[in-house]
Amino acid sequence: MVAALDFGTTYSGYSFSMRDEFVKDPLKIQANPVWKAGSRQFMSMKTPTCLLLDGKREFVAFGYDAENQWADLLLDGEHEEYYYFERFKMNLHNNKNITSGMMLEDITGTKRLPAFDVFKLSIQYLVNHLLDILKTRGNVVRHNEVQWVLTVPAIWTDRAKKFMRSCAEAAGIPTKNLILALEPETASIFCQYLSTEKLKGSESGFTMPSEGTEYMVVDLGGGTADITVHRKAANGKLKEKHRAMGNNCGGTSIDKRFLELFEEIVGETTMNSLKTESPLAYLDLVREFESQKRTVETTTRIKVTMSIPVVALDEKCQKVHKKDFKTLLESSPYSKDIKLAHDKIRINVEFFKKLFTPSIDGVISLMREILRNRSLREVKHVLMVGGFSECQLMQSAVRKAFPDQRIIIPEEAVMEGEERCDNIFSLIVGKDESVEAGMIVKKSFFTPYKHQDKMDIMVYVSEETTPGYVDDDRCFLLSTPTITFSDTCEERRWVDVEFVLGNTEIDLKAHDKNSGRRYRQSLI
Repeated sequence: MVAALDFGTTYSGYSFSMRDEFVKDPLKIQANPVWKAGSRQFMSMKTPTCLLLDGKREFVAFGYDAENQWADLLLDGEHEEYYYFERFKMNLHNNKNITSGMMLEDITGTKRLPAFDVFKLSIQYLVNHLLDILKTRGNVVRHNEVQWVLTVPAIWTDRAKKFMRSCAEAAGIPTKNLILALEPETASIFCQYLSTEKLKGSESGFTMPSEGTEYMVVDLGGGTADITVHRKAANGKLKEKHRAMGNNCGGTSIDKRFLELFEEIVGETTMNSLKTESPLAYLDLVREFESQKRTVETTTRIKVTMSIPVVALDEKCQKVHKKDFKTLLESSPYSKDIKLAHDKIRINVEFFKKLFTPSIDGVISLMREILRNRSLREVKHVLMVGGFSECQLMQSAVRKAFPDQRIIIPEEAVMEGEERCDNIFSLIVGKDESVEAGMIVKKSFFTPYKHQDKMDIMVYVSEETTPGYVDDDRCFLLSTPTITFSDTCEERRWVDVEFVLGNTEIDLKAHDKNSGRRYRQSLI
């Protein structure tokens, strides 16, 4: 088996491929199904790069679990003895004097630990999580039976790369079984296997494997932009036509500007109070922005609608300013561009886009600098990869800045070969529809991932007659009944659900077809 660890600035994850499956289909790549995000369930194959340790410096949690447990500790006032680290990978990019004894400050800025331990424990978690997932599927794999691949930015120094290898080896990966791979190169190699149809933006007949093909790889992650130019050489090899160049214009730079915007409206003291005294509300705000950041479009939408923790914000605003959030918003310089509606804010889309502008300009400036090189005149294709490349605003800006280049965005390979859309509103009963007591509406749902151990049925109500998406304005989460599966399976698992309407309360009945188990729950 080959297992790849993507240790990112903002998010981390892994994928793997079995040798026998690779021979039949090189794109038969699997990843962890769904990372649990607490109050929100992201359809994400990555989890936040954050680590929680106890007072003895021993591992407690990683990813969404670490975020949620740290929030609970803050709420209970029991966080003093714990260590919480987030987005610490950037230390290896910013620090030019990396040593084995380098120290990292935790989120409070009052406690320090060796960076080596923080990275080692994080990598160890991803490794063990992968092996445990395989074990639940009845596939016991040992370290020495795996070719481990750890991806690193091409713009990193040799010291940073050596540091990561040492951490991975200390995490239990055998030296001879570990390969460090440059992130833009892994994307480039992956695309050699994709058909033209899966290279969105390529012209008919274009193939990456053609000898002599030259293309720029723009790898946009959370922390950094990592750009290089490749040429397909003979014998399936790649030649680097231009050395990797980069900057810190990744997606997290936009998060920073969004939080600074909120600080301007309610003040730094209020935001710090929200973060320390109502950490779950703060996490919901950050996660909601992350969701909107990924999906904001270049056209069609006039406003961006975001759910915000208005109750918690009001409490903190009253405490600091003796005014509620709405009053502070209306007296801020942004009152014309941001409006409060119930528990949501409506942001003029053109204003929202301005949060992206400095980061987008930084990437385009770097691309222009590279393409000025006379030896790169034959480069006519740009391959965009990485989480920030999914942003439509970024894609549109690159196309506009380089009209003579063909911009290619490869399709993902780990979603079982299907295209899926998240947040669709599936109607149970419509507004103003006549409902008799005991009326039953039947629905069937299936697990989208192999070996899924639970299913969340998120029930929403809307004031609209024909709601399109559950994150639309005037749409509210009513309840999230959860069905757990004691046994997991490879196949798609179907659950029949009956909604019993017309009574004072709405009841839900569910039947798991695999196990025969039945569930019943009241929604209100």
